[in-house]
Amino acid sequence: MDHSEVIIIGGSYAGLSAAMALGRSLRSVRIIDNGKPCNRFTPFSHNFLLGDGVPPAQLREEARRQVAAYSTITWTNATVTSVTGVNGNFIVNTHEGDFAAGKILFATGVYDELSKPEGLEACWGKSVLHCPYCHGYEVKGRLTGILASGPAAFEMSRLLFQWTKKLILLTDGGPEPDAEQERLIRKHGIDIIHDKVIRLHHDNGRLHGVEFANGQVLPLEVMYTHAPKRQHCPAPEQLGCQLDDTGMLVVNDFQETTVKGVYAAGDNCNPMRSVSLAVSAGSRAGALINRALVEESFI
Repeated sequence: MDHSEVIIIGGSYAGLSAAMALGRSLRSVRIIDNGKPCNRFTPFSHNFLLGDGVPPAQLREEARRQVAAYSTITWTNATVTSVTGVNGNFIVNTHEGDFAAGKILFATGVYDELSKPEGLEACWGKSVLHCPYCHGYEVKGRLTGILASGPAAFEMSRLLFQWTKKLILLTDGGPEPDAEQERLIRKHGIDIIHDKVIRLHHDNGRLHGVEFANGQVLPLEVMYTHAPKRQHCPAPEQLGCQLDDTGMLVVNDFQETTVKGVYAAGDNCNPMRSVSLAVSAGSRAGALINRALVEESFI
């Protein structure tokens, strides 16, 4: 069975960044990736220095080309089905075969639940957005909806007010902001609609209206929401890695999960989802994994 010092599960920004750090440290690394990055729905990446406005697939392809220059790094196209073992002796199972490694890095991201309302998946990353830092500049000043309820409704309302004053809060029949939060929202001219949203009207992902359960349609150009999410790969949980209350993998200051020898980087352990942060986390994880290997061998 092939044995690497490190197996990286997930070959997008965090995984590739970690691989580069480890490859430059002369470590044998295998990247296992299934070709389904979290931001594959988004046509352009923004707020990433030297890559602002570049399609995500183009960024990944260039990153993969650069990582491939390091001879100790191997790429495998496969989906991981399970991971077993302990620090120093992990086995990664895939439909393409089994692989062994001393350390594991999960750079697997999260999976967005996009089934409701109807049309959400088609608009996701194009005109229905999750992050104003990533996309807000391109849609500044447009008629914008906020699909959120409870405390998140207030937080998103006051944040997005920086990018556009044409805001409408859609609570989708969920918990309403408290009285003081609602007062502040309305004070800034933000309307609130509590009806249930059932459908997004769009042209090839370009939003032009939101339909409510009562049949009324509200014209909108842009909408922000936080879609429910879960871990993209079930293997960390199966291995015993702890999740926090929001479903993120718990890591310490060294990017290590609660299982010795198992690390995580990127969207699977950080709710602030962006290319720049994923690249940073991957580079950090790669350096810290190398440090752990050095400490274990230099005795």
